[in-house]
Amino acid sequence: QVQVVESGGGLVQPGGSLRLSCVASGVSVTSYVMAWYRQAPGRQRELVARIYLDGTTTSTESVKGRFTISRDNAKNTMYLQMNSLKPEDTAIYYCNVPAHGTWGQGTQVTVSS
Repeated sequence: QVQVVESGGGLVQPGGSLRLSCVASGVSVTSYVMAWYRQAPGRQRELVARIYLDGTTTSTESVKGRFTISRDNAKNTMYLQMNSLKPEDTAIYYCNVPAHGTWGQGTQVTVSS
């Protein structure tokens, strides 16, 4: 079975950084498109960033220049490097494998002074 597990969330001050990790089991991170989503209280889940088979990435406009999606093939792990964090980045962040409809349990990111 395909499984993904997120980690790395926490409480940070505005301007701080976090790196989220998504460890995949049952699927290679190089074989499928993978994505990060987030959901804030009272908001719909939104796509944050996506990484394609050739390594090409996309991200939503609000995080461009601040967040970077990447993968480590040897560790079968996808990452989201989050810099210059803002309070509006506060959300639960989820790892997703679209082809399998697989979601992780989410990791909470809170940006507050």
